[in-house]
Amino acid sequence: MAASFARREWGPLYVTVRTALATRGWRAVPLTLASVCLIALCQIVQVQSWGYGLIQDIGFVRAEDPFWLALLRTPLSLFLPALSLPVWGAMVQVLVVFGVAEITLGRPRTLVIAYVCTLAGTLYARFGIAIGPEGILGLPASDARIVDTGPSVAVTGLAVCVCACTGAWITVALVVVAMVVEMIVKPNLAGTEHLVAIGAALVLCASAALRHRHPSDGDDGAGGPEVPPAGD
Repeated sequence: MAASFARREWGPLYVTVRTALATRGWRAVPLTLASVCLIALCQIVQVQSWGYGLIQDIGFVRAEDPFWLALLRTPLSLFLPALSLPVWGAMVQVLVVFGVAEITLGRPRTLVIAYVCTLAGTLYARFGIAIGPEGILGLPASDARIVDTGPSVAVTGLAVCVCACTGAWITVALVVVAMVVEMIVKPNLAGTEHLVAIGAALVLCASAALRHRHPSDGDDGAGGPEVPPAGD
């Protein structure tokens, strides 16, 4: 029974990933490998006596920062391990989820989804703090000073998009439940941003599905995160 469920839920995804890796090897995931190397490089620089300030200036994002500065720092912040996550944990997350997404969604879509989900989390932090802790979606003012870095928000969004585009809806539901439980057990900014990333990912998947179903003139509907051929 478990094997049957696994084939139905993850069979298409497994075949796609296995075929791409078997036929193209590392050439199937250059974006993923570059991202892992960038995380390692940022970590090496960050632990140097001269490097922490540099990384802070170009990659640390806080809700209290000016908005334009947060926008400039957001792309690199994705590749800086969160303070609560060891660097190897960030590298494994990116290696697995970015790799699967790059194969199934393609490099451009992987980048777009990762950035949109990360940016959505960054914007939500400002929105939640403006509401205040009394609001349903509010956050305490102290969260404005939290360093908001790491790939976990992008990883969550990509995982949801990959599962949605390959029909693994039970897995999508499990991810949502896991994030809700995380928020109940340990409410914090990161957990809330994970839920925001899920919402952003589902919106991207829904918009792509609508474009694919009702393409406009001259649009073949391939602009969203639906699964393309393994090759780019």
